[in-house]
Amino acid sequence: MAYQVLARKWRPSNFSQLVGQEHVTLSLTHALQHDRLHHAYLFTGTRGVGKTTVARILAKAINCENLQDFNPCGECQVCRDFEQGRFMDLIEVDAASRTKVEDTRDLLDNTQYAPHQGRYKVYLIDEVHMLSGHSFNALLKTLEEPPAHVKFLLATTDPHKIPVTVLSRCLQFNLKRLLPEQIATQLEFILGQEQIEFESAALKLLARAADGSMRDALSLLDQAIVYGSGGVNLSAVSGMLGTIAQQPVADILMALADADAPALLAKTAEVAELSPDFADILQQILRVLHRVALIQHIPEFKDQEFDKQLLNHLVQTITPADTQLFYQIGLIGQRDLQLAPDPRSGFEMVLLRMLTFKPQLPTDKPAAASPPVVKVRENTNRSVIAAPAVEPVGNLQQANRSSTAASWSEIISALRLPPLSRELASHCVLESMADNVCRLLLNPDFQQIGNKAEEKLKDALENYYGTPIKLIITKQSTEQMTPAEQMQKASEHRQEAAVASINNDKNVQELMETFTARILPGSIEPLT
Repeated sequence: MAYQVLARKWRPSNFSQLVGQEHVTLSLTHALQHDRLHHAYLFTGTRGVGKTTVARILAKAINCENLQDFNPCGECQVCRDFEQGRFMDLIEVDAASRTKVEDTRDLLDNTQYAPHQGRYKVYLIDEVHMLSGHSFNALLKTLEEPPAHVKFLLATTDPHKIPVTVLSRCLQFNLKRLLPEQIATQLEFILGQEQIEFESAALKLLARAADGSMRDALSLLDQAIVYGSGGVNLSAVSGMLGTIAQQPVADILMALADADAPALLAKTAEVAELSPDFADILQQILRVLHRVALIQHIPEFKDQEFDKQLLNHLVQTITPADTQLFYQIGLIGQRDLQLAPDPRSGFEMVLLRMLTFKPQLPTDKPAAASPPVVKVRENTNRSVIAAPAVEPVGNLQQANRSSTAASWSEIISALRLPPLSRELASHCVLESMADNVCRLLLNPDFQQIGNKAEEKLKDALENYYGTPIKLIITKQSTEQMTPAEQMQKASEHRQEAAVASINNDKNVQELMETFTARILPGSIEPLT
């Protein structure tokens, strides 16, 4: 027997075998259960998610002689004829090859005749958006008043090209792109049934490459089996797809988090020896940064795809602002990668751009009695700021001892708080720290985020001082500036200095006098 590709062999034959489209299958089975079938259905979605497959299953189900839990039985004469392509009452048309109005009229001329075998005559029109305007007009009249024995099943990847008059006469179901986890699980099931050895990491790689399409995933799986001489392993799949393992990506991100330019370039040179697709590496970096941003804003978010220790390290090392900056630069760099002289140099410039535009946050000047802040500069252009030494709370007998040990801004920097808790702390002023009680004054204009942020701030203070602490936060105005206000003030000073620098620049003044030029308001930004 001739070999049958996996995408055809494992095409679902009933609703229970469909993957990731529960919202569609539930609606259709309920319609079958209560005998409330519409005369026209429109299935939309990207390629390979199961639009035509769902339409065929529905066509089979409404004609099946012995439904099993509102699924086609697969054993009656109708189901057997369906599987063998001999069911005469299913008229399947590819609209991409039959776009003329004459073709549509010839097709619809037969709607008046009763079905030969089943209860309904089913017209399945694939890629219906390819029909011409006149064809849609010809179809519209039949959709308005169809014979009782006719059902229309339409499928398209581009519903925006279908006239609204046609859309309004159809029940529309949008099939979702499949998640990589759903695709990987299905591939694992299929390989188990086919008795083919595989590595789970290889299936995850194939699932990501499929980009939400089960059909593409099965086609890639067929290719991987041939490429791997009958097995599916990570090294073979990586070579086939031109991708690299996750570890080099993790190393690049670690160097990026540490602002280590030499390490970034060295790791890129190592990766270049594998002849990878640098656009794919950049995509992997963006995926990790996306997970980091989610965890920074939603600490309870759980990720199953990437290494937990890597994500935790990046969440603690990269600030939320830097995460967004890196992601935006990487996203734009992906677009510009093809314009670079070669992919490697373009990739390196994207990474260096991330380091170049990374903002340097201002640090408050420590009080006279506090230990000095040590700033170390290495050849790698990295800046490491040592946290000030603060005595445990148990040794603080005086009410305001903590204020002389370290400023509240420095304490916040040393705590490494989650984003929401850091936001809360930045809008507070330290009133006192004594007898294991930390009293904070919260800016009344700040909307408190919630108890969870306050609890995490309390836990961080206890870890920092090494003793239980009672945290009391009171909404009260104070003359002392909060760390958030200090940063805002510093930003305003930098902006004013930048504007003054431009206005006082001799070249700018000469241009303004010579060409009657003017400086556009809001166009000056300070360099960070």
